[in-house]
Amino acid sequence: MSILRNHSVTRPKSGVEAMHMKDEPVFDHEKLDVYRLSIEFQAWVGELLDEGFGVRPKPSATKHLDDASTSISNNIAEGNGKRSKPDRARFIDIACGSAFECAACIDALVVRGLLDQGRAQTGKLLLHRIVSMLHKLRMRLCPATQG
Repeated sequence: MSILRNHSVTRPKSGVEAMHMKDEPVFDHEKLDVYRLSIEFQAWVGELLDEGFGVRPKPSATKHLDDASTSISNNIAEGNGKRSKPDRARFIDIACGSAFECAACIDALVVRGLLDQGRAQTGKLLLHRIVSMLHKLRMRLCPATQG
């Protein structure tokens, strides 16, 4: 028996639009600008992957890009739920590493001629903003451990 049987459910047009729904409960991590930006980057990756590359089989960089883009927001969310600052900082570090992995995947797609430089630059600019925000968040969590 579905708990939604008496409710009509309308889906927003995009995942980014869903982030701005006012009547829904909001988790603490959803209030973070860096989390919202990571969701925007995920939407960019989703559009890129949905268009495909006209190559069979798909290059492994596309799967890694998909996984790593998801890992950014997942680690921001999970880290934000931790009680201790060092635990939170560890997840922020992992999210940052995933952002760098995304940048490397984008480079791989460009060098293979599967992604044009202009479109790649759009994704990398989003990633640069994400990494900058993550570094600032990391500094606020554990300033003494920065080196």
